Amino acid sequence: MESFEKFEGSLEELNGPQQDYTLHKGLFYVIFCLGSPLEVAFSPVYSRMLAPGRAFIIYDPDRDLICQFKSEEGTRLFMLSMGLSTLHGMFAPESNNAPVFLPENSQRRFYEERVIVTEVQRILQHYQEVRLSESAQRLYQKAKCIEVVSLFFSKERADTDACPFLNNDEMVRKLKKAKDLLIQHYMNPVTLPNIARQVGLNELQLKKGFKEVYGNTPYQFVLDYKLEIARQLILREQLPVNEIADRIGYTNVSHFITAFRRKFGMTPKKYNT
Repeated sequence: MESFEKFEGSLEELNGPQQDYTLHKGLFYVIFCLGSPLEVAFSPVYSRMLAPGRAFIIYDPDRDLICQFKSEEGTRLFMLSMGLSTLHGMFAPESNNAPVFLPENSQRRFYEERVIVTEVQRILQHYQEVRLSESAQRLYQKAKCIEVVSLFFSKERADTDACPFLNNDEMVRKLKKAKDLLIQHYMNPVTLPNIARQVGLNELQLKKGFKEVYGNTPYQFVLDYKLEIARQLILREQLPVNEIADRIGYTNVSHFITAFRRKFGMTPKKYNT
């Protein structure tokens, strides 16, 4: 068990609607989201939405990772970082079966999403409320960092799947190609089996991978893409609703209006006023 004096780690709250942050190689990171959703962009082709009450676990032994955090009003973003050896030193090897604790994974990149247990949420919500002298504040923050790590990893693992896509650049490239094909043919959508064949994946890999990387199913991605084009047409060209529907491939105007209202909270006509 790592002694308190030797513990090296940090827990900080990051502020601001958009921030770039470097996750350094060899360090272990947990990104906690409270309040409102957070978008985490790891690269131009990989971004994820993190819902309130959930956390990302990230570790890369080989390279720095540039992240961009885009938060909404009400989002509270916390980042915990430490060396992997420090984390391992806090737990007996048999006490946790999460991938991060397996010795064979120490040289492997991994990414995982978990639920933030209630006890950890309480600590984070009140983390900045205590004001002490400089030395006492450092001691307090170190103690809270250890408490968060202990509770976060000691609780039963949440029912989430490890995401393999940060570990596989080739997979990310194939999924980006699939996204490009969906955009290219959005007026006359290509079938998923056809896209899967073109990018070299099976249909299950395509569906699961696309959802993990882009946060939507391929079908929903195309729908959102078309509706965003419609929104831009409304703002820039002020075209009649039926013409906009036709431009983005809707043969039924009422279906277009329903979809637009579901996404943007109002009809196309009201959106333009």
